[in-house]
Amino acid sequence: MRHTIHIKDGSQPQSRVFAYVERELPPGGIPAYRAARKAGARSFVLWADERREQQLARLVTQSAHGGRTTYQVLDAHGQITGTITRRNAFRGGGLRTRWTVAQPGGPEAVGYKGRLFWWLVCWLMSPLLPLFLIGALFENGDLPRAPRRVTWRAGGRTVMVHKPSSEAVLLHPPEPDPRVGAALAALLLSFKGWYGTSWDDRKE
Repeated sequence: MRHTIHIKDGSQPQSRVFAYVERELPPGGIPAYRAARKAGARSFVLWADERREQQLARLVTQSAHGGRTTYQVLDAHGQITGTITRRNAFRGGGLRTRWTVAQPGGPEAVGYKGRLFWWLVCWLMSPLLPLFLIGALFENGDLPRAPRRVTWRAGGRTVMVHKPSSEAVLLHPPEPDPRVGAALAALLLSFKGWYGTSWDDRKE
């Protein structure tokens, strides 16, 4: 199945479709892919068009163990354009999930899932979660979610922002490689958590 990936740069008022992404299935097909993704593994292909005539990039899993998963973003010729590392919350001393993005010749950009203030509010309100769930059934059906916004900084400068409400990655100038940004967006959307089904976790 293909999923559209949006990115936005500083010169555009709205995000735009940059790529069409689909799972790259291993031997064993969908069941094998879904089994591997439970440990954090992912493999995507990003296309420039719906007809899959021009490949932009691939995302492959380099390693996945101990709550730390490393992915590589490869261009159409197999060259590394970026490396993305995900460290689970409460692993290695961190209270939040940490995302690190590195590109050849450039500084590492580090982002954390959610802001500490909103995580504190979430933890303080957690005893009331059953009431929120009941209220959602009788109101608009929207369930409460944990903080998910991620802002990446390198050398004290903001380089990327992921806003879950728009499902897009905003690239700040001088922009990171948009192929890396698009692969990152697809990766983030594959970690939706317990609420809802991630785009790459379908059974067909």
